[in-house]
Amino acid sequence: MKISSDKRGLLPLVVVVASASILLGLVVLGTSLVNRAPIGANQQAASDPSSEDCSDASASDSACFQGEDQGEHREAASEPARTSETVAPGCSGDLSTDFACLQRRYQDLVRGPGVGAAFTELKNELTRNELASSNCHELTHIIGHAAAELYGDVPTTYSRGDSFCGSGYYHGAMEAIVTKIGADKVLEEADTLCAGLYSFDHYNCAHGLGHGFMRIQENELFESLEMCDVLTDGWEEKRCYGGVFMENVVDKDNPVHPSKYLKADRPLYPCDVVGDRYKDECYQRQSSYALETRGNDFAKGFDLCAKVEDDFRPACYQGLGWDASVQSLKQGTSDLSINEATRSLCALGKDQEAQFNCAVGAVDYFIRDSYSDARAKAFCVHFGADLRAMCLREAEEYYGSLRSSLERQGTSS
Repeated sequence: MKISSDKRGLLPLVVVVASASILLGLVVLGTSLVNRAPIGANQQAASDPSSEDCSDASASDSACFQGEDQGEHREAASEPARTSETVAPGCSGDLSTDFACLQRRYQDLVRGPGVGAAFTELKNELTRNELASSNCHELTHIIGHAAAELYGDVPTTYSRGDSFCGSGYYHGAMEAIVTKIGADKVLEEADTLCAGLYSFDHYNCAHGLGHGFMRIQENELFESLEMCDVLTDGWEEKRCYGGVFMENVVDKDNPVHPSKYLKADRPLYPCDVVGDRYKDECYQRQSSYALETRGNDFAKGFDLCAKVEDDFRPACYQGLGWDASVQSLKQGTSDLSINEATRSLCALGKDQEAQFNCAVGAVDYFIRDSYSDARAKAFCVHFGADLRAMCLREAEEYYGSLRSSLERQGTSS
């Protein structure tokens, strides 16, 4: 997506549904898990060496993905209880700071009472457990991974999903599926894995492939991007790139499989060295790390983006808009405060190009966070007349593209 101050060239993210007659091929999963390590070096790694990993989207802090009390459109579907499973006791007392305990707890909840029960407990746990709160996205990955292992195919697993904490459930599910298929076979099946999924599910599947490719490539970014290149659908290809770059950022503090392509003295690396075809997705995901290297100072973040080459500068500004909305959702106490805080951060951009593209990024995240355009439109009215009109138009077009019932035929954004 590219918008400059003299030309509004944004092509909204197009997620148009494929024919309903297409059925997704089942991918049968085995029983092993790949451990996901917690965020924070002082937290204990899981004792079982076989589990998995994390803003759709954009953040080095998993707590940024929570979207608490934002009325997520997609919640875990009801499911029959499986009373034969033994659920581990809750992680209280000393165990409240043991990530391995939390991991086992949510895996057992999925296998026992079900995905819905796991999400219900996680949402309650965030208010009283700092470790769970700071690793919310990681924990939803674990829930999704366990669900994919339980149900064995993408449609059923996704039908049980919840978009809570940045849709980590869907990313974890795809990591499990890709890992189970294996690096030697997954490219043969890659084009079929997301077939038959619609709208947000399709987005999360294609994006999740990027996470999965990073897992089986042990965080080798360039090799993972090459795996995304095998996808014949250009739209899926771009979403896959986004998953790769997101995984590179969120694994920054992961002691088990840390990121290999981050440099504090070059905060926009690797975006400055990857091929042009990858740069938009890279800059949109890299901004959260760049902000962290600048003490979360958005004015300095805008200064960094201002130095990006013309064709890709808008994507960097959009990444900052995503970060602004994530931060405001985390810290805000009301819709008004969240929207005004996001607008104030975007207003730190020094020209219309910076401010508008920041607003575009915020609209993007608000819509994907809630699966609704209500918050995005409410956010837009906080701008002056010109930016307000452009922002509202973007919200309408972007959300409309996601809700479209027309068949998408490889359209690229």
